[in-house]
Amino acid sequence: MTNNINDLPNLDGEQLPAMDHDALRASGPEHAPRILLLYGSLRQRSFSRLVTEESNRLLQVLGADTRIFNPSGLPLPDDADENHPKVQELRELVQWCEGMVWCSPERHGAMTSVMKAQIDWIPLSMGAVRPTQGKTLAVMQVSGGSQSFNAVNQMRILGRWMRMITIPNQSSVAKAFMEFDDDNRMKPSPYYNRIVDVVEELMKFTLLTRGASDYLTNRYSERIENAEQLSARVNQRAI
Repeated sequence: MTNNINDLPNLDGEQLPAMDHDALRASGPEHAPRILLLYGSLRQRSFSRLVTEESNRLLQVLGADTRIFNPSGLPLPDDADENHPKVQELRELVQWCEGMVWCSPERHGAMTSVMKAQIDWIPLSMGAVRPTQGKTLAVMQVSGGSQSFNAVNQMRILGRWMRMITIPNQSSVAKAFMEFDDDNRMKPSPYYNRIVDVVEELMKFTLLTRGASDYLTNRYSERIENAEQLSARVNQRAI
């Protein structure tokens, strides 16, 4: 058995270059971190929206450039084409951002259909661009009853599927209707403190990774696939 990766079978040295650790130390973009926030309820007093708005305020204080997407009017997936104005708005925001916050209520032990529809309208690839790959993600949920983690666990799975860097911390607000005052501001509490923890961590991960996301998400299997596709196109032209 060999300990030298270059001696392993089927590996092309040109497709498996030495690790460029300087890529992790390279300075990132100088503009403010761009964060997109999604919430999962259309109720007039939506607690997932209120948590999202609290997160938005905190992110702005921390120096982020933020946008909140309003899902009202977004069609169900496959009930309209990608040229629908709300679909275009969402996709443009996804391409613009460097990190995201997803906040969903828990309904029937799961994230809401409103939350899932937004994620389903985000493609894994748009031409040669993977709009979510390498971007950071924070997940949060609100519950009407006792604390649960079903929605955040589901969103973590989706974040991994979308090739995002999902931060370790997360927020789950139990009995959310008790956590806001008459001005729709969140009351001081351990739940609020956890939200601060989450947005701080999201900012840290975004600042650390946004200049190196291409390096972090560069995959050997994809380099092989791309090389095979290029070779096939060259051979097709030669015929």
